[in-house]
Amino acid sequence: MLSRLFAPKVKVSAHCDLPCGVYDPAQARIEAESVKAVQEKMGANDDAHFQARATVIKEQRAELAKHHVSVLWSDYFKPPHFEKYPELHQLVNDTLKALSAAKASTDPATGQKALDYIAQIDKIFWETKKA
Repeated sequence: MLSRLFAPKVKVSAHCDLPCGVYDPAQARIEAESVKAVQEKMGANDDAHFQARATVIKEQRAELAKHHVSVLWSDYFKPPHFEKYPELHQLVNDTLKALSAAKASTDPATGQKALDYIAQIDKIFWETKKA
């Protein structure tokens, strides 16, 4: 009887422990922009200490971008989204692979490729928000 009394009345879900309901590909985009910017700076500076610090920052930012894309895929996008946008699974996979490549590279072209994929996710995301 007490368990029914204290049972939750509303079921909620979110990408964190607090059900804020806030999702936005901008989080991934900002991190990926940092990756590309660091890659560009690495190409213009041959100081070993700078290169080591830049590598750590670039890799951290790429991981954060991957996290934000993964959260969108696992927590925000639902079956109706995947039905309407059947390319979404492959797009997310390609985005994560591109971010892994950017993480491992100093070539800003890899950072730009990740940004291009994130832009496609962003377009779909905002279309789903209109619906």
